Amino acid sequence: MTKFSSSRLQELFDNFSRVKIAVVGDLMLDRYMWGYVQRISPEAPVPVVEVTSETVKLGGSANVANNILTIGANAFPVGVVGDDLPGKLLRDLFTAFGMDISGVVTDIDRPTTIKTRIIAHDQHVVRADVESKQDIHRAVEDRILAIIRERTAEIDGIILEDYNKGVLTPRLIGEIITICHQHKIFVAVDPKFNNFFNFRGVDLFKPNMRETEQALGIKINTDEDLLAAAKELFRRLECKYVLITRGDKGMTLFSDHGEKQVHVPTRARKIHDVSGAGDTVISAFVVTTLAGADVMEAATMANFAAAIVCAEVGVVPIDRHKLWEELQTCSTN
Repeated sequence: MTKFSSSRLQELFDNFSRVKIAVVGDLMLDRYMWGYVQRISPEAPVPVVEVTSETVKLGGSANVANNILTIGANAFPVGVVGDDLPGKLLRDLFTAFGMDISGVVTDIDRPTTIKTRIIAHDQHVVRADVESKQDIHRAVEDRILAIIRERTAEIDGIILEDYNKGVLTPRLIGEIITICHQHKIFVAVDPKFNNFFNFRGVDLFKPNMRETEQALGIKINTDEDLLAAAKELFRRLECKYVLITRGDKGMTLFSDHGEKQVHVPTRARKIHDVSGAGDTVISAFVVTTLAGADVMEAATMANFAAAIVCAEVGVVPIDRHKLWEELQTCSTN
């Protein structure tokens, strides 16, 4: 793992503010109901959660944008919401954080994706999702592509954040990657199963182990299995880097079509909730890369950031100050 000198850390953190990244994907609203359990329901053998408070947060690709913002860079969220209260709440949250909402398109034919998590005594009890998984209409695709084309001069990178909710259609994926190639914009992908092999020619492809196994129809049990899987991803996707996140085993970064690999062990000392950790990894990696880091520095930064958010309950973005302090503890003079 890379160790940063204090001066190098300062340089990268100072450069974060110069980076602007568009996040294109499935915007979601995360709703939390917090409470406690003292009894079992007389109606069914389930706990009764007495709710004491409720919160709403940015989720899905909106959480990726939030991570970019909280690490100190500039985020431009691009996606679709419904003409409903959750859609208004999403816009209001973006605005409260100072983000430009001109990339948020309203589609009256679909609801805003909202995930409601009920948490009792810091334990996740149940989650309820309201969403549409249908592909967006061509007219909505056209609006998103027009937004991207209008912003190419000011965007340093694009993250395609796919949750299989229908925003990242095959056409949209292909045209955005082409736009990135034409304008030399760094493009990274956090994939899901449906479009897994449509992201050809990207700079960074970041699946997790389960997604990789599912897409390739294999079981990864050994380091040799992992290397073979990475080489197959390079063959089929022609990407520059593959970063496979491996849960409590950390992450492995592959380059040169799998000929080079570096394993980055996890920094997590305690794990309360892995929700959103992948969002933090891709955000930190791309921001750090565009701030002038090499890929090992970016992977190390992403690893530290993921460890911090895993120690929290619920989906939370990275805290810039906590990240700085953690990195300082193991930096060189």
